[in-house]
Amino acid sequence: MRGKIITGGAALVALVGLAGTASAAPRGAAPRPGDVRVALPPGESNPMIANGVGVGHAVATYTASGTGPAGTNSAAPPGTPERYIGFPGGELPPGVTITEAQGLNALERLAANLKAAGLTPRDVISMRVYLANPPGEDAADFAGWNRAYRQYFANVDLKTHRVVKVPLGGAPPAYPEYPNRARPARVALEVENLPVAGWLVEVEVMAAYR
Repeated sequence: MRGKIITGGAALVALVGLAGTASAAPRGAAPRPGDVRVALPPGESNPMIANGVGVGHAVATYTASGTGPAGTNSAAPPGTPERYIGFPGGELPPGVTITEAQGLNALERLAANLKAAGLTPRDVISMRVYLANPPGEDAADFAGWNRAYRQYFANVDLKTHRVVKVPLGGAPPAYPEYPNRARPARVALEVENLPVAGWLVEVEVMAAYR
């Protein structure tokens, strides 16, 4: 059985382009077998995250283990945050924070993880993000992470179905790296440290086969 993706705000609306057309379900009703029901904030056509996701019986899921950025910047010393900047030469574009750069790097690796399992970021239904403080900072860079997130998730307007331009650092908004209408249920947590020295970002997701 192929599952259906259903989104909901004030009413439940089929998420066209992911799983075809699905009928609205009564408010409060449990998802039917094979359904993934995404509850959206009422009245919003481009929310960053879902209020929650209901998964019916017989939906096969895949949980990607914690994924962080790759140490692609060989010019930086091992174990430093700069080691995990994925931009050429380790140079940050204007306004891009190191957390934002690591987030983009981690999300690229996450997409590869999902692809190996026969999935894409469009199939993600929940996400847990761990953020460590950049050196010298008193708090995690949630704004930088959210800019990276919008490059891969929640960047298609659900009413117009148009791709929404998003900023990279301080640059004017432009087309995202990966157009994706998926809005996972998401939590982002500030943590004291992460398992790999130099990581500021680690991402875990659950995706649904459909």
